[in-house]
Amino acid sequence: MTSMLFDVYTLKPMQRRYLTITMDRVSRSFALVVPWLEDPLQDYMATAYLLCRALDNIEDCGQPLAWQQQRFAEFTGLLAEPESAPARLAEWEAASWPGLSPDERALMTLEGGLPLWLIYASFPTRTRSILRNWISVMATGMEAVCDPAQSASVTLRRNVRVLTTVEAYNDYCYSVAGTVGGMGTELVIDHYGLSCAEATSLLAGSQACGRALQKTNVLKDFAEDLQRQICYLPDEWLRDIDHTPLNLGGAPVGWVRDLLDDILTELRSATAYVLDVPHRAKGYRIASLMCLLPAYETILCAARRRAELFTAGHQIKIDRSTMVRCIHDAASLAVDDDAIRGLSQDFERAIRDTLQTAASAT
Repeated sequence: MTSMLFDVYTLKPMQRRYLTITMDRVSRSFALVVPWLEDPLQDYMATAYLLCRALDNIEDCGQPLAWQQQRFAEFTGLLAEPESAPARLAEWEAASWPGLSPDERALMTLEGGLPLWLIYASFPTRTRSILRNWISVMATGMEAVCDPAQSASVTLRRNVRVLTTVEAYNDYCYSVAGTVGGMGTELVIDHYGLSCAEATSLLAGSQACGRALQKTNVLKDFAEDLQRQICYLPDEWLRDIDHTPLNLGGAPVGWVRDLLDDILTELRSATAYVLDVPHRAKGYRIASLMCLLPAYETILCAARRRAELFTAGHQIKIDRSTMVRCIHDAASLAVDDDAIRGLSQDFERAIRDTLQTAASAT
């Protein structure tokens, strides 16, 4: 049963085509996830993702700190007053956005970005409030990482901005992804009309689910982030191995094992979150598994490529056939709790066995 709030809202076909095409351009993996969600939840999730992508563009571009801080403030202003988007996007379009792909850059222009803000502006008040609240927290967390001089959570090591402590690492992953888990969960609670007990259980696990996916991305994108002179792994861990990953000098197997153990702990919590999603919310279960299973596969790929991690050969990417298998498993196992539990345990066992074999060989 969905709430009355969601029963009266429908996107125009042209708007939905915009969301589909734009998502496919900036994230094909997420573009595969959204269609499994029911209307209008898929519209809200797609819009939320693209707004977060536009926010990422501010963090990722190669402009000076003061310039980024101004854009963060402007973005937060747009969340409160999306009707000002035409004037703001005209200014952004005239600016330089170094480091972004053409499709990412297009989100910051009138032609490519205005439809997104108009869709957001058309949402029911409660839906827009959920997106605004959570994405604003994300913006604050991103801005803090951009400025090591004003944030005790960031330090400079070999000209690379590095998060200082494990707490800072967890806080950052909460800001940029745990918030997404919370935002999505609030939308799901309303859409499916979940009970108070169901909502409480889901909200309790939503942040760990987001952190799990972000920590997986931090590992996957480590070498790419270094090119932007940023490292999200904590200095508290890096100094134990003389910061060799910052020079792409590799990392010992024991250190890698501890790093992957931390991610596996989060993935275990993410699995528990999926199991807490009621079976009647099958579309959301499928979508959640389509994010979770590729994360497990990515960590298994990292374990198998342990010797190349944090070197010039650092590359962790699952192939197309593996992604297809994840999609199939997500759809077929969506309401089979025992199978989901068993698959999660199989992944953990395979990852630990692979690392144990690597340790024995050194």
